[in-house]
Amino acid sequence: MDRSLCKAVVFAKIYKLYATLVRNFIFYKYGDMENAEDVTQNAFIKLWENCDKVPEEKAKSFLFTTANNMTLNVIKHSKVVLKYSESGTFKSISYETPEYKIEEQEFKEKLDQALADLTVKQREVFLLNRIEDMKYAEIAVLLGISVKAVEKRMHSALLQLREKIGKV
Repeated sequence: MDRSLCKAVVFAKIYKLYATLVRNFIFYKYGDMENAEDVTQNAFIKLWENCDKVPEEKAKSFLFTTANNMTLNVIKHSKVVLKYSESGTFKSISYETPEYKIEEQEFKEKLDQALADLTVKQREVFLLNRIEDMKYAEIAVLLGISVKAVEKRMHSALLQLREKIGKV
């Protein structure tokens, strides 16, 4: 059976497998879900345009590489400001007292600013590890860098975050 990516069924399977992963990966670079979705769609368009050249087993790598390159091109032209608060990751769980709400909001603002102050490389590694729960080796493969480079970026991100907001 021919498993060509040019077949709609195969392409749809690849889309279902990787669209969310690619979008989340790009979200950490942009800090903006709308841009992440655009880049993800453009990466899939590029895959479709090259469906006869890309084997199915290389589709994931092609998508991440293409999306990463698109992201890097945008980053070269503008400074990324992380709008992490829009992701809804830090929702209030307890409404015990007004003081608690105020402290929680102040901490969230402090964290958002500390994350925005990280370099793109530090923020990317930190969020992939802490939010996506990826291991250093997986991040290294995804970004095309060594595990040592991932460790160094994570270490420097943690140092900077601890300096700005305390123990992370």
